[in-house]
Amino acid sequence: MKRLSNSTLNTTNNTNLPEKILQFGTGVLLRGLCDYFINKANQSGVFNGRIVVVKSTDAGSADAFTEQDSLYTVAVRGLEDGRIINENHINSAISRTLSAKTQWDEVLKTARNIDLEIIISNTTEVGIQYHEESIFASPPASFPAKLLAVMHERFSHHPEKGFIIIPTELIVNNAVLLKSILLKLAYFNQLSPAFLAWFEERNTFCNSLVDRIVPGKPNAEKLAQTWQELGYQDELLIEVEAYRLWAIEGDESIKNRLSFYQTDSGVIIEPDIEIYRELKLRLLNGTHTLMCGLSFLKGHNLVREAMNDAEIENFVSSLMLNELAPAIPYQIADEKKQTFGNQVIDRFKNPFVDHQLLAITVQYSTKMKARNIPLLLSYYDKFQQIPPHFARGFAAYMLFMKAVKEENGVFYGERNGELYLIKCDAASILAKIWDENSLEAVIKSCLTNTQLWGTDLSKINGFSEAIEACLEEIMVEV
Repeated sequence: MKRLSNSTLNTTNNTNLPEKILQFGTGVLLRGLCDYFINKANQSGVFNGRIVVVKSTDAGSADAFTEQDSLYTVAVRGLEDGRIINENHINSAISRTLSAKTQWDEVLKTARNIDLEIIISNTTEVGIQYHEESIFASPPASFPAKLLAVMHERFSHHPEKGFIIIPTELIVNNAVLLKSILLKLAYFNQLSPAFLAWFEERNTFCNSLVDRIVPGKPNAEKLAQTWQELGYQDELLIEVEAYRLWAIEGDESIKNRLSFYQTDSGVIIEPDIEIYRELKLRLLNGTHTLMCGLSFLKGHNLVREAMNDAEIENFVSSLMLNELAPAIPYQIADEKKQTFGNQVIDRFKNPFVDHQLLAITVQYSTKMKARNIPLLLSYYDKFQQIPPHFARGFAAYMLFMKAVKEENGVFYGERNGELYLIKCDAASILAKIWDENSLEAVIKSCLTNTQLWGTDLSKINGFSEAIEACLEEIMVEV
């Protein structure tokens, strides 16, 4: 088999398009989501621009990109509208990959390219932090300093044209935070008033939210099998799920400049994207949190396995659409809730993703408090009754957290005679609670613990009784 390259494809494959995007990060999320959208638009003749990637750390695959003419395969594996998706797409959106450490002058040179319009990043949450440093180092250490250096270079050569800057790090208001750090860094570096004016007037920072499971490179056995099916070797091949979302905060002028949104409904550009964050946090993450303990205690190990259990599938659907969705503090059309809910169910059922239920239980209590307790309070305030599936999921959480063994501060629960690890900072608190003399006392100690929930949950009329009934039922079932 030949290695993936332009010679393998016998085509230029959009390689003559201008470089319009500077991307900080070579990670699989950017390559499997943002770059996926750019490539799709290019192939449709819409965006017509390529990406220069900046590799900011010593780790990564810059050499592999060079050897493969910056081409790589995106293997889409999942469910969409209940239909199995098994597709392979060769991505030619990346033009070059530059090392910040050894090619910083070349990175700065890209800023002088008048065709360059957009900067995107995914440097993890740790990457968007303030560090006092000179932006004139070669290279600066932090991502914000690197970005500010690029912006200063653009200002020095093309003060009439700035950038659209779209961070994709999983931080609420990521662009607002990044902009504030850059301004602080600009003052530290004593940059000119003219630059500061250009910074504010010629550049647009767009908050964004990304959502796609990108398992990345398959294991060696699966990779070899895929290569055989494709007829070529690709060291950069990555797997992604079918679902995809890139929500970008922007108005009509931003939409006109980010024309790649036109070719895929997964790119959403709207003035307010908070609704998509809430849908993801409450319906996807929140449902995960309330279903994982129950599913695990019933004998399942993977999310997709649990979804093959008709009782669990019904629980998930009813919980998500009838209890969590109505409690979200935003006006959301029923059709949008239903569509998102169906997409979540497809994602949970994805036969290509082995999502461990125990992985979801890591920091179980913190997740329950952040994702679900606000919706419990909202639901009760709105309907003056207890959401029954929520109560069952919360009761299962309590039972999952019942430790039967403690060893050097590490706690273990028991399922069908086998121990499992409870990886939660509140494990010791719940272990002590379960030492109470009666089930009623256990429930009271848990619900009244404001350290856990930030409020006294026993004050919700009927919640204690609902939890007791659910616990008694689950204990019999498992």
